[in-house]
Amino acid sequence: MLSRLTSSIGRNRISVQTRQMSFELSDTQKEVQAAALQFSKDVLLPNAVKYDKSGEFPWDIVRQAHQLGFMNPIIPEKYGGPGMDGFNTCLIVEALSYGCTGIQLAIVGPSLAVAPVFLSGSEEQKKKYLGMLAAEPIIASYAVTEPGAGSDVNGVKTKAVKKGDEYVINGSKAWITGGGHAKWFFVLARTDDDPKAPAGKAFTAFIVDGDTPGITRGKKEENMGQKCSDTRTITFEDVRVPKENILGAPGAGFKVAMGAFDLTRPQVAAGAVGLAWRCLDESCKYALERNAFGTPIANHQAIQFMLADMAINLELSRLYTYRAAAESDAGGVSSYNASIAKCFAADTANIAAANACQIFGGAGFNCDYPVEKLMRDAKIYQIYEGTSQIQRMVIARTLLSHFTHSGTSKM
Repeated sequence: MLSRLTSSIGRNRISVQTRQMSFELSDTQKEVQAAALQFSKDVLLPNAVKYDKSGEFPWDIVRQAHQLGFMNPIIPEKYGGPGMDGFNTCLIVEALSYGCTGIQLAIVGPSLAVAPVFLSGSEEQKKKYLGMLAAEPIIASYAVTEPGAGSDVNGVKTKAVKKGDEYVINGSKAWITGGGHAKWFFVLARTDDDPKAPAGKAFTAFIVDGDTPGITRGKKEENMGQKCSDTRTITFEDVRVPKENILGAPGAGFKVAMGAFDLTRPQVAAGAVGLAWRCLDESCKYALERNAFGTPIANHQAIQFMLADMAINLELSRLYTYRAAAESDAGGVSSYNASIAKCFAADTANIAAANACQIFGGAGFNCDYPVEKLMRDAKIYQIYEGTSQIQRMVIARTLLSHFTHSGTSKM
């Protein structure tokens, strides 16, 4: 469906530049958005409840999405991928998330593992590992979080010890999305024995093939929301990895791992935007259908104000998400904007879901109606890929770095 669009996508980015701003999508972007939204409404939305209740991984939908070019869209054409930029990827994620964020995560989740290879991989690594994902609807996983090291990445205890031309990895990773099905993992491991070594020198990033001896995949976690997404603990016991599978330079793994977030946080924000969009639509439809005090509840000011606030925050989160994605595509340092987009969109999604349940009243607390699932699915956006508190730390740190000790802004 999207093959005829990919050649022009790189030239059709939203213009968010110093001298000129445009808030209109290009014709190509509109086509990408429309195609993804149609697939979302026709396939994801009707199957959302089914996979939420069963918790099964939606392989049938994943295969369809891969065939249509919605899976790993950022993989360049030279490696067999759709060759889209981050902005178009956000359009896809937003549209798919409208239908179901759990199924969307099953489809687009491998993008977090793709990002460090895309940004820091050698030509050989890109051909092999990105090409692998482009060729087939398979899963890759980003394995950094540990039982005792989530937001505190410097607390990672998984170790990699160099032995000849190999590294031997030992340790456990937790909450690994797609971990039960991953054909390969992006793994961050400590390679410096000095506990006081700075994060910028203490870790090395590796690509680890999923069939390497010594890898144990734990049970599928039973989560509150996004239930069909496969999340597990992954244990590495004397796992041997060739030195050719180092991503970037030895000791530079922290930079490689964190650099991926500048690319992917706008995509996570886009997922939250899609969920908030769905909350608003469901709320508007219900408010026009439900009668109270002799009139549709949409005519009551209390409901109108809730809907208006949902619309305001949705539009603002969408605009800032698009800005962060456009900046990343333009090669700018986007940690600040990516964190603002991710934090605001995540908070917006949670407020929108809570308001949707309130507008639905008793039906909002019932599993036969759509919004209770939206509320369960929304919470994770304030947690994964950096909690909302971590995003605020990034924002504040960047903000304060632009001021001199005299209080004068350097911005």
